Amino acid sequence: MSLTTRYGLSGNALKIIAILSMTLDHIGVHLFPQYHFLRVLGRLALPIFAYMIAEGCRYTRNPKKYLLTILAVAALCQTVYFLAMGSLYQCILVTFTLSILLIQSMDRAREQETHRSAVMTALIWVGVIFVCVGLPRLLDHTDFAIDYGLWGVHLPVLIYQGRDQRERLLLTGAGLVLLALSFSGLTQWFSLLALPLLALYNGQRGKWRMKYFFYVYYPLHLAVIYGISLLIP
Repeated sequence: MSLTTRYGLSGNALKIIAILSMTLDHIGVHLFPQYHFLRVLGRLALPIFAYMIAEGCRYTRNPKKYLLTILAVAALCQTVYFLAMGSLYQCILVTFTLSILLIQSMDRAREQETHRSAVMTALIWVGVIFVCVGLPRLLDHTDFAIDYGLWGVHLPVLIYQGRDQRERLLLTGAGLVLLALSFSGLTQWFSLLALPLLALYNGQRGKWRMKYFFYVYYPLHLAVIYGISLLIP
């Protein structure tokens, strides 16, 4: 059943909410770690972005371009991370690149229905698990890790399996619970507060074409926050 209506929140509106949440979270991490409420407010970002990544995979006219675009922005961010801070921590766009890779490989296996495509999907899945779980252990002398880990990668994949908005919301909730259980403390549980916002999603993109704004904003806001952090004694 389609829930596309004139009312509710468009995809752009949800992404703006997620961007504000993400920005507050990063300000809390890099500038004001003593204010824990910023991290709590930041928990809205991942569920919304994950939901929109699943929607992007569902409706994109060019899956290959969609994957390569997210990969390119992720590579830019990681290059900046490494040059500025010497960090190997992998940002959320790397997480979502792996999500999209899994979704597209599963779609290809369903369409082709061949042993070769099924084996390729299984190999990609094993590779993603290795990158998320095995590689951090091999590089335990560094800060290498995938942002939100294996369950973060699988969140858009779970959401993508939903046949309608109701199923997608249920799968989002299940994925967020699994993710929260993989973290210590209570902070990650606040991500469930994004579900009422996602329930208001009206299935429309929104009036403005803001796709490239979202791609540019992520590395730009990180650079600004990092620059400000260098000025704070």
